[in-house]
Amino acid sequence: MPNSSSKFHCSHRGDREASRRELVSRSLQSAYHCLEDQDFGTAYAHYLLVLNLAPELKSSVKETFQFTLFKWAEELDSLARIQDLFNCYEQALELYPNDEVICNSVGEHLFRMGFRDEAAGYFHKAVKLNPDFADAKENFYRVANWLVERWHFIMLNDAKRNLTYLKAIENAVRSGCKSVLDIGTGTGILSMFAKKAGASSVYACELSKTMYELARDVVAANNMERKINLLHLKSLDIEIPKHIPERVSLVVTETVDAGLFGEGIVESLIHAWEHLLLQPK
Repeated sequence: MPNSSSKFHCSHRGDREASRRELVSRSLQSAYHCLEDQDFGTAYAHYLLVLNLAPELKSSVKETFQFTLFKWAEELDSLARIQDLFNCYEQALELYPNDEVICNSVGEHLFRMGFRDEAAGYFHKAVKLNPDFADAKENFYRVANWLVERWHFIMLNDAKRNLTYLKAIENAVRSGCKSVLDIGTGTGILSMFAKKAGASSVYACELSKTMYELARDVVAANNMERKINLLHLKSLDIEIPKHIPERVSLVVTETVDAGLFGEGIVESLIHAWEHLLLQPK
């Protein structure tokens, strides 16, 4: 009896495998026919079925799948079926999570719809996945020009201003301020000043996704990624101990320009003083 049961199970598995292969083959043929008829939505559905049933075919059908996805996304965009469009990209990224071409395409759709910060995140990921991907690099720099205020570059190149901040932070750390919160960190320059000055704990928050990613790159380039805790958060949303384990003894911010009140920095500093900053004795 054991031998008979084993043969039955082997036969059953063989039948299922044969059925799977047959379904995959038919779905591929149907997808090709749909592409010939420019029925991109149905072709996309067939490719989803194929890739879920036969993930071993991911490499061989990748380019055709991308073509189908992009054509179908164009149709959905023209029909204003935005949710369906992004659902398709979500499905595609589940299948190809590290595909720079798909990431770049998502970013392009987001950018055209006005979601520039979100678009920058996808362009940045595409560049990270393939630093030689020219289209993604161009897109990232273009959206960065929209998102990074011009005054930010002026401040970064203001040597006198930066030296003043550096000396002030050094003096504060030497006087006993060993834990620091940098509000609106931007490129992370003040956080790095604090760490170099000897602060034991440095936290930095940045609301803009683009600037947050930029800060991560800058901090990593200076070998401080394990020394500075970067948070993609608004300072008003920081909670202890959920986001940082302690009240800090020093708050720094470089967001002092004509946009001071519009950016809510006053409220942020009051919040930091009341909830995140150690109270003077």
